[in-house]
Amino acid sequence: MVNQEEKKLHEEIKEAFPYADDVDWNEVYQRIIYRYSTPHGLQHIKEELYKLEDEGEIIVHHIKPNNNPVEVQTLNGMPKKIPTTRLWNHKSCGQCGHIPGYPTSVFWIMNKLEIDYLDEPHQTSCTGWNYHASGASNPVALAGVYVRNMWRAYETGYFPLIHCGTSFGHYKEVRNMIILHKEIRDKLRPIMRKLDMDIVVPEEVVHYSEWLYVMSKKAAQHKKYDLSNIRVAVHTPCHVYKLVPEDTIYDPAVFEGRRPAAPTGTVMNFGAKIVDYSTWWDCCGFGFRHILTEREFSRSFALFKKVIPAVEEGHADVFVTSDTGCVTTLDKSQWAGKAHGFNYNLPVLADAQFAAIMMGADPYKIGQIHWHATDVEGFLRKVGVPVDEYKEQFLQYLADLREGKAQPEYLYKPHRKIDFYLALPDRVKWYKGEQAVQK
Repeated sequence: MVNQEEKKLHEEIKEAFPYADDVDWNEVYQRIIYRYSTPHGLQHIKEELYKLEDEGEIIVHHIKPNNNPVEVQTLNGMPKKIPTTRLWNHKSCGQCGHIPGYPTSVFWIMNKLEIDYLDEPHQTSCTGWNYHASGASNPVALAGVYVRNMWRAYETGYFPLIHCGTSFGHYKEVRNMIILHKEIRDKLRPIMRKLDMDIVVPEEVVHYSEWLYVMSKKAAQHKKYDLSNIRVAVHTPCHVYKLVPEDTIYDPAVFEGRRPAAPTGTVMNFGAKIVDYSTWWDCCGFGFRHILTEREFSRSFALFKKVIPAVEEGHADVFVTSDTGCVTTLDKSQWAGKAHGFNYNLPVLADAQFAAIMMGADPYKIGQIHWHATDVEGFLRKVGVPVDEYKEQFLQYLADLREGKAQPEYLYKPHRKIDFYLALPDRVKWYKGEQAVQK
């Protein structure tokens, strides 16, 4: 009886996870499409999106040829267009506040690859933290914040690129809600009209890690160090691929198409070895509500369920992930473990930091590894990064700044992008006080 059950189980596993060499991907996609073909599946959402545009209900912010889009495959087999240039960067509250080397690495890579981008100065929080941690909001308010930020991107002509994993998942949920519920649009429209805005929905919701994955082969051409002996454990953030999962992009080359393409594919394209560990699917421990109410649970979960398996099972040299909460939780929870004698010290980097430093970015001025709780320097020395030289230059730079001997270094000319935005005619008049904008 047991043998028959085991045989049946093996047959089911073989059917569900065929080896890549024998995979008929069209057949796999058809099975997945069947699984996810609900009335509210991604295909249905996009059909409704264009229908509402034709009816004049919403404005769709299309990805244009000057965005140089690249098509990739989503979980249900539908292509997703990833714009690669003319990008409006929707930054992350947590990244800018706790991991400043995260957004600076994204912009440094864009400079290196000569990408046209806009660092939006007037973007607001997505309010996803408030929603996921406390539930203290309402659908119209959430939709208003989303549409307000998407309008900002639309009027500049740059396509939105979302930095935070939570914002990314949250915005996809809000997009679906706006498209599927007329009552939300009816309540939202008069609010937006008071702001001289209308309901704008981008053609795609794109996370920066998807952009980086699409660009990673080109970025890896600038690689300065040999990563062939580096073992990397990847944590894919829950809010990136578990919220609206059918929109997640996959690649048969990444774990035979069984794991999301980003950020694992990015690390692979830089030539590092990907290691597996049993808890790869688990949350990092951040989880929003319990980081506020049960912080010790988050810390112990991050250490015992994620860091220790990555070290003891995968023998990883570094943990790479692609979201704010994941980097902070996996990195800074190790400090609490060290206090109790669990000194695993596995450095944790965002995929953007990993890629930028491997492309030759300064690990202090750009990667800002001095904000991390774990020792990143040891990992960088193993790769061959001249850490001590960079550190000496950085300390001298700080000393010169304090003494007024040096000017701050910027990733782009200060206010250049703000000036671009203000170059829109009406806002220039308003800004210069020449003529009040007619309301």
